Amino acid sequence: MQPTMMTYIEEQPAALAAILRAYPQHLASVEDFARQHPVRRLLVLATGSSLNAAMCARYFFEHRFGLLVEIKEPYNFVHYEAIDPHTDMVLVVSQSGKSASTLAAMKKVQAAGLPVFALTSDPDSPIGRRCDHVLDIHTGIEKVGFVTRGFSATVLNLLLVALTLARAQQQIDDRETDDYLAALHQLAGAIPDTIARTEAFFERHVQELQAGTRFVAIGEGALTGVAKEFETKFTETVRVPSGGFELEAYMHGPYLEANAEHVMFFIEDAPNPRLRALRDYMAPAVKQAFLVTLTDEEGPDTLALNCRLPHLLSPLLLIVPLQILAWRTACAKGIDLSVRIFDDFDRVLKSKI
Repeated sequence: MQPTMMTYIEEQPAALAAILRAYPQHLASVEDFARQHPVRRLLVLATGSSLNAAMCARYFFEHRFGLLVEIKEPYNFVHYEAIDPHTDMVLVVSQSGKSASTLAAMKKVQAAGLPVFALTSDPDSPIGRRCDHVLDIHTGIEKVGFVTRGFSATVLNLLLVALTLARAQQQIDDRETDDYLAALHQLAGAIPDTIARTEAFFERHVQELQAGTRFVAIGEGALTGVAKEFETKFTETVRVPSGGFELEAYMHGPYLEANAEHVMFFIEDAPNPRLRALRDYMAPAVKQAFLVTLTDEEGPDTLALNCRLPHLLSPLLLIVPLQILAWRTACAKGIDLSVRIFDDFDRVLKSKI
C-alpha cells in the first residue's frame, strides 16, 4: 500500500522521540565546532519548507540564547547579497539535499572560507556530499512529495542545534536542558491526541473547508513559521490561493482582500488578545474564522489541543493539525495527491539536481 501524507504524520511521534534519544551523538560535530569557535552569528540558507522550519526555530536561538540568526533565500543570496563578515557558522537546510540554489549558496560561503553544516534527510545527496559537516535529519526521504514528518523533524533538529550550541558555550545548565528535553518529549507524546482532535474538528467543518476558495493563516513570533508552512502545504495540496502571514503584517494591507468565501486560521500557543481581536473583527467578513490553540478553551470554531508548551517550542506541535487539514481538505475537494502534476518542472527549470 502506498504511503500518504497521513502515513508520515502518524509516524511523527516515534520519529521525534528517536531523534531526541540520539541527538547528542548526531550533533557531536556541532558541539565540537562550538567549543573551538564561539558562535554568536549564524547564517541559515534555506528555501521552501526548509525556510519555514528555520523560521519556526529562529527565536529559540535568539530570544533564549542570544544567538543572532540570519535566514537567507539561496538564489537571492547568491546573485545579489553579500556575506556578513561577522558570520561564525553557516547552516544549510535542504530536506532532499538536491536544491540547486541552496547548493550554489553553499559553494559561495565555502569559497569565502566559511565551513558549512548541512541539515538534510539524504546525507548522500549533492549537498550532503559537498558540505563540510553533514547533519542527518534521521527520518529518510518521504515518498510523498508534500513533506510532513520531515518538516517536523527539521524543526526539532534545529531546536536541538540551538540547545547544543548553548550547552557547548555554557549558556544553559543541565537542569534547564533537561526541562527543555522533557517538554519536547511531552510534545512528541501529545501528537496522537492532537491527530484525534484534528480529525474530529475536520468532520465538524468539512463542508466549509471543502467549499473554501482561499485559505489564510495568521501567527505571531515563532508561529509565523507555522503560518508560512500552512501557506506552503495548502498551496501544494489544496491547490487554491493560500497565504500565511505574521499578525501585524496582515493588518497592514492583506486584510483588504478578505471576502465571504475565505477560510481563516488564527494560531496561538496561549491566549493572544490581539490575535483574537483580529479574528473577531474578520469573522463577519469571511466564511470561517477558526482558532487553533494549545489551550483547553473549546468552542464551535476552535481547535483546542489542550497541551501547554513554551512559545518557542510550540510550532512543533501546532504544525501537526495544519498538515492534517491540508491533507483532509485536498481529499474532500477530490484531489488525488498520488497523481503528480507538473512532473517535468524540476527537469525543465533545473530547480533540483
